[in-house]
Amino acid sequence: METKHFIYIVRCRDGSLYTGYTNDIPARVEKHNSGKGAKYTKTRRPVTLVYQETYETKSEAMKREYQIKTLTRIQKLQLIERGIHS
Repeated sequence: METKHFIYIVRCRDGSLYTGYTNDIPARVEKHNSGKGAKYTKTRRPVTLVYQETYETKSEAMKREYQIKTLTRIQKLQLIERGIHS
């Protein structure tokens, strides 16, 4: 079974958005919510998954993560509105 690579956006308790990369979405969201995820989300728990994309390679996923991180908040919200993609 091939490993899938995911880019995701979570909404934090304060309404802010965090974008990240993982190869296991449920485990990563759980890690954020346990306080062991990113430093940014540690004080903004709980987080809720609001968007994801799936890629075949880590390289593709990391490039997309960078693109999403450069978007404005409004652009990220528009992306989220269009729905979760896999």
